[in-house]
Amino acid sequence: VQLQASGGGLVQAGSSLRLLCAASGRTFSTYRMGWFRQAPGKERELVAGISTGGSTNYADSVKGRFTASRDNAKNTVYLQMNSPKPEDTAVYYCAARAIGALKFDSWGRGTLVTVSS
Repeated sequence: VQLQASGGGLVQAGSSLRLLCAASGRTFSTYRMGWFRQAPGKERELVAGISTGGSTNYADSVKGRFTASRDNAKNTVYLQMNSPKPEDTAVYYCAARAIGALKFDSWGRGTLVTVSS
């Protein structure tokens, strides 16, 4: 599956932003999807994961503020970012993990999110 994230930009703290990840391929619904981010000088971290059935899990730092969702009919996964903070500034990536795979093995180009205070 090929992935392309979009929707990043410059936003003010406390506002909102929605990232999109468009996927190619007819088997999108069979992939577990994840949103990751990497801030300057830091390691990449998992922000949110969403199962094939729509169940989600989040990093503690974004719980209650970010919401991941997917629309299998549109081959798209979303990350709604509410009340972003300056520390959320990072390049955000979407990734896919096939059934039975041990890790996320398909990655899209990232989209930069900059949160100003």
